[in-house]
Amino acid sequence: MQNTCPDTVPRRLAETLSGIDGTWITAAGPAKAPRHKGAYLLLLRLAVAAQIDLRGTAHALPPGWYVYAGSARGGGGIGARTARHLRKQKTIRWHIDQLTTRAVEMSALAVPDGKECALVAHLLKTGHFAMPVRGFGSSDCRQCTAHLLAAVDPDPDLLYSPRA
Repeated sequence: MQNTCPDTVPRRLAETLSGIDGTWITAAGPAKAPRHKGAYLLLLRLAVAAQIDLRGTAHALPPGWYVYAGSARGGGGIGARTARHLRKQKTIRWHIDQLTTRAVEMSALAVPDGKECALVAHLLKTGHFAMPVRGFGSSDCRQCTAHLLAAVDPDPDLLYSPRA
């Protein structure tokens, strides 16, 4: 758990997320993640294209950075939910599990008392994200088209280069 964005997150993505008040969680420290209820952003990078299944329909996701907005309202809170997402070995239970088991890099931003739909709306307003698969992660949401966002940027060097 840390208060600054992990170094593995590219500059443009880090800058875009810097305005969100939260605590960073990495696979190295998920046990220290907050037990608060709220929302989180799961950042993940696919090194190769991934085929995913959404309600019986196959979708191809190209390599790149993705952000998934989720909520954790149960007893273990954000800490328990993000710890599960950051584990590679798990039973595929949610849409996002199809990506977390294939991601080469992952970290999470815990937002206590946050709302996942508000986070999605905020990120879409920046112009740095698009919804790659309609309905992904938002089966029970009446507000959002999807809770998975793909990072897009006209200058790929800013999106895919590590920060200095």
